[in-house]
Amino acid sequence: MSKNTVSGAKKNSYHVLRKLTPYLLIAPAIIGILMFTVYPMIKVVYLSFFKTNLIHPENTKFIGLDNYTKMFHSSAFTMAMKNTTVYSIVMIVAVLLFSLLLAVWLGSRNSPLDRFAQASVFVPHVISMVSVAMIFTQMMEPNFGVFNTVLTYLGLPTSQWLQSSSSSMASILLISIWKHIGYYVLIFIAAFQSIPTSITEAASLDNAGRAKTLFKIMIPMISPQIFFVLIVLTIGSFKVFDTIRLTTAGGPNNSTMSIVYYIYEWAFTNRDIGIGSAAAVVLMGIVGILTVLYFYALSKKVHYQ
Repeated sequence: MSKNTVSGAKKNSYHVLRKLTPYLLIAPAIIGILMFTVYPMIKVVYLSFFKTNLIHPENTKFIGLDNYTKMFHSSAFTMAMKNTTVYSIVMIVAVLLFSLLLAVWLGSRNSPLDRFAQASVFVPHVISMVSVAMIFTQMMEPNFGVFNTVLTYLGLPTSQWLQSSSSSMASILLISIWKHIGYYVLIFIAAFQSIPTSITEAASLDNAGRAKTLFKIMIPMISPQIFFVLIVLTIGSFKVFDTIRLTTAGGPNNSTMSIVYYIYEWAFTNRDIGIGSAAAVVLMGIVGILTVLYFYALSKKVHYQ
């Protein structure tokens, strides 16, 4: 075999290896996505058409759309859809609005006190949800809780908080907003601070007021971050579970039942994997449709620098 043939074979193997290297590097991530995301999605759709017997799998039988029919005729599922929709709308609007306001207020200052305030706002986000739920459950206790004690001292009417169907969802929202707002505040502060000072200085030279500079220049320039927060908030709100599980367990009278808690109840408490899977498919469809609508309706309004 000639030297030219050997060198040509080495060059060919080198080019093949060079082309394969990127695919080999991303292979672990792709395998993980296929195993823990794509396969479970396909499996849950498959299970939604079956009456599953966990003890005797051989008795599992195909029942078509019966799980979906039973689910859509369930008052608990209707309540879960309503609660999840209300929770998501209020959560998205409140967190977006208050996190932007706090970011504008805290991000415009650079004193030690303001830096301490920025860190303090983020602290609830790093506290475990179990601890937060325990603290707020005690503070919202109707007879001896801190909240009602303060309201009584101020001469204001007290509330049953988590123990009444009329106030339980508002209480859950209060806990969730307090827990999660700090993360988005820091995102918006970092976004505001990334805006070149030359742009805001040029606006001030043109006699643009602070409000006009904020709404016409600063907010449009952080639209990618706002879009990201909107997507993450929407997905997270529709998947709310831990706050409800640790405080009200879906009660009282299903007033805080969410779609994910409904899935949990049917799949792991009632041991009906079929209806739980059907509810999961509905949730997956809702989140997917909303995400596509967001990208279709808002992607052209996002301004990248």
